Order: sequence, then structure tokens, then C-alpha cells
Amino acid sequence: MVVEQSSAVRPGLPYDRLRPGLNHLAVHAPDRGTVDRIQAAGPANGWQRLFADRYPHAGGAEHYAAYLADTAGFEVEVVAPAERGPDLEA
Repeated sequence: MVVEQSSAVRPGLPYDRLRPGLNHLAVHAPDRGTVDRIQAAGPANGWQRLFADRYPHAGGAEHYAAYLADTAGFEVEVVAPAERGPDLEA
């Protein structure tokens, strides 16, 4: 789990991702397909997609994740495990 605290102070929602405090939870998905399904289903379930223009690599080229925020401003990051090449052992 990752707990992130932002130094930017903004008035408003209690879990604004740009306010100090607990506002970001990262969880591991079993695979990339699960991340894709969560990203796709987010809006229909009340979650706003964050960084959609950089999906699924908003966290970097090797980081496969969906970033979503709920109506209270709480951010969830759903991360797929790193892919292993054929020459790497599991």
C-alpha cells in the first residue's frame, strides 16, 4: 500500500487528491486485464478517470496502472504486476 500526502493545500472536498492527508490508495491487481476492466468500468460506477490521456502509463513507461477518483476526491491507483519476459524466472 502507498499512502501519499500532497503539500498543496486546497479548500473543498475532504479527500481532495491535492490536499494534505490520506488521499491516495494504491492496490495491486492480478493482471493488466483487470486494470483495463476497472479503468473502463470506473465512470459507470461513480469514479472519474485521472490522467486518461496517459493511460495506462501515467506513472511511467514500466508502470501499468489506472488512476481513479471518487466524488469525495479520494484517489485509487490500481496497479498491474510487472510483465516478465520469457528469459526471466517467475
